[in-house]
Amino acid sequence: MAETARLRQGPVVPRVESALRAMLAERRWRPGERLPNEVALAAELGVGRSSVREAVRLLAHDGLLEVRHGSGTYAARTPAPDAEGGIRRLLRRARLREVYEVRRALEVEAARLAAGRVRPEDIGRLRDDLTRRQERAGGDPAAFVDADLAFHRTVVELSGNAVLLGLFTSVLPVLREALVGMVRYEAALPDVSDAHAGLLDALARGDADAAIAATVSHLGAVMELIEKEVAAP
Repeated sequence: MAETARLRQGPVVPRVESALRAMLAERRWRPGERLPNEVALAAELGVGRSSVREAVRLLAHDGLLEVRHGSGTYAARTPAPDAEGGIRRLLRRARLREVYEVRRALEVEAARLAAGRVRPEDIGRLRDDLTRRQERAGGDPAAFVDADLAFHRTVVELSGNAVLLGLFTSVLPVLREALVGMVRYEAALPDVSDAHAGLLDALARGDADAAIAATVSHLGAVMELIEKEVAAP
């Protein structure tokens, strides 16, 4: 019961993943043995089935579980050592940090250029993008991230630099996947709505320095969180 109560505090999926990882390390299920179904695991841990499903997906990605469609979920026959699993999680976080470093470089320059090239009619388009982003805040994570990235893509497009736009578009799939996960599971994700509004205002005024500052503020807040996760043991 104490474990169940603990699982109900904070982001659920990472806690379910941690609990299942501990059970596997303790050999609760032998290699190749089938785990209880989602309903049973969700009831034992006191969480929803969707949280169990997502935690299982993450553990399968790390090679600790094997999902056989139509049959069930099994403990891997040759499970990866816990240290190796930790390295894999660290690499995922480090990859996200690298993507954000590239994103910051692209969007800072895009904001600077857009401030000098944006037209009055472009501001209306940006304002509509930002309104859609704000309307989706707190709702479906994927819909919110799509609206957020649409706003940023518009800024990059308004830079007038086709190479910047091509580079930004190339990292969008990786960025989207990572952001959906962060919005869905990271309770400490900062609210950067003010920085988005500040960027729009700076572009409307044609103030390149303010546009850069707003972009750095927005991306920097998220990067600080990523850095902490990478540094965490």
